[in-house]
Amino acid sequence: MHICYITHEYPKKGFSHGGIGTFLRTISRALVNTGVQVTVVGINQYTGSYEEEMDEGVKIYRLPQKKIKGLTWWLNAKAVNTFLKQLHITQPISIIETPELGLAFIHKIKGIKYVIRTHGGHHFFAEAEKRGINKWKGYQERKSFKKADGFIAVSHYVKDHTSKFLNFEGKPIQIINYAIDTKIEVPNVEVDSNKILFAGTVCDKKGVRQLVEAFKKVREKYPDQKLDLYGRDWFYPNGDSYIGVLKSEYHASYFEHVTFYGSITFEDLQLNYAQANICVFPSHMETQGLVALESMLLKKTVIFSEYGPGPETIEHQKTGLLCDVYNPDDIAKKIIWCVENPEGAKQLGVNAQLVVKKKYDPEIILKKNLEFYNSLISS
Repeated sequence: MHICYITHEYPKKGFSHGGIGTFLRTISRALVNTGVQVTVVGINQYTGSYEEEMDEGVKIYRLPQKKIKGLTWWLNAKAVNTFLKQLHITQPISIIETPELGLAFIHKIKGIKYVIRTHGGHHFFAEAEKRGINKWKGYQERKSFKKADGFIAVSHYVKDHTSKFLNFEGKPIQIINYAIDTKIEVPNVEVDSNKILFAGTVCDKKGVRQLVEAFKKVREKYPDQKLDLYGRDWFYPNGDSYIGVLKSEYHASYFEHVTFYGSITFEDLQLNYAQANICVFPSHMETQGLVALESMLLKKTVIFSEYGPGPETIEHQKTGLLCDVYNPDDIAKKIIWCVENPEGAKQLGVNAQLVVKKKYDPEIILKKNLEFYNSLISS
């Protein structure tokens, strides 16, 4: 079997990357270890030039990035199509997988099955952010869905929510959670009892506004607490920084002991997870929430959303805490409980690690993926 992932997000050493990249690296390495050939093809968003790389048996081709106003999408799609055609001739591909928009301009090749994994597409997040559907992106997503032979949804929530806007057309669909590298060891560092950690893009849909408001309430009672945020700043269409706008809307006292660190490498983020006492991810919309799982694996006390996939990820008061992400008072209440009940909070982290290791182990997730791929190939 030869699996080809079309993605621009596969991690490159020395550069920051998102949750999709982390997942693809984990599942790709696991597939290779079973004897499956895995190739990753995408436009090089890191350096822009052509690069080949071998990552523990995973062959990665990063194609040159072309930027010409109005033609960028066409030129990059053409480059990927040309590469896939040549690759299939020399190394026949069984499955091609992409995120939601990924198949829009991909030319289907006879003998290959095409899979979309719903990580959360344009329709999914547009509704969450209460903004209209971009006609161009909406068109791409609908076109892409029509080309798929099957779908994998990373949670029940993302499947059900996506189906409100896009038609799976009765094609095979399987719920398969993200895999987590459960063999990662907890870094041997001292936990900072005052460190509250957030990781993710710094923007409204990740609940940063409510978290800042909640933290102000926490510090009124526990002034030594500090909030460390890791992730890239988000920019408005006019170029304004989200962090800059946020700071202009609130009094400076809201940002005392609040530090925005920007993007950091996965390895550095692991270290900061380990140092943190509490991890808070009050996202308004998630497909599954990899940052929650990553920190749970390291025995962290995690506060996550009671909406969306939150209840699929955390059992409230057993493996973490769920909160109303739109209510700063509730977020603050859950943080304060953790501060005042250190042993109880610590036990939540211990329980969380056990569940993550059992439910999201790459071997278990790998088996489910292989069964789905084989069912498509044999159909």
